[in-house]
Amino acid sequence: MIPAIVLALAAGFGGADQYLGSFSAHPWMADVSLLSAPWLAIAFLAGWTQTSPRRAATLGLACTGAALAGYALMTLSPIENAHLTTRTLSGFLYSERPVLVGGIVTGPLFGWFGQLWRVRRARLGAVATALTICLEPLIRVPAHREIRSMNVTLAEIGVGAFVLAYVAVAAHGRTALASDSA
Repeated sequence: MIPAIVLALAAGFGGADQYLGSFSAHPWMADVSLLSAPWLAIAFLAGWTQTSPRRAATLGLACTGAALAGYALMTLSPIENAHLTTRTLSGFLYSERPVLVGGIVTGPLFGWFGQLWRVRRARLGAVATALTICLEPLIRVPAHREIRSMNVTLAEIGVGAFVLAYVAVAAHGRTALASDSA
């Protein structure tokens, strides 16, 4: 897939994530928009489109940046009753420092994980991504940032468990294929 398309999709994801959180009439939507695991999945999927580890890590980082840019543009847009100015952008960057630093680390890492899964060299990255999705609701508890909606919690755990099961089945299929060809 063309990196420009992947970057545009990532930016759209970031903007949509911010917009989803603005629906105060549906508090569960804010819970969905505050999930971290989908952001890691964006980098994983971006990396999955690449054949080289370096390109995958670079695209994972770029997609994380594009998603954060989309998120920032939506946050500072008239749709959110805000305006993009130097001052509001500076305030956004300051308030989102932990997210930005985290993205510098997780974007390339999960991009690389996606590429490893694509070339079928390693399951580690796919398992790490699935476990991140599955365990996020539990990891948030000690930080006092629990997901308020039980439906969102169960859905995220379910998606993570589904991805883990998929990885296990796909890995078993590869093992069976390798032993059949030997």
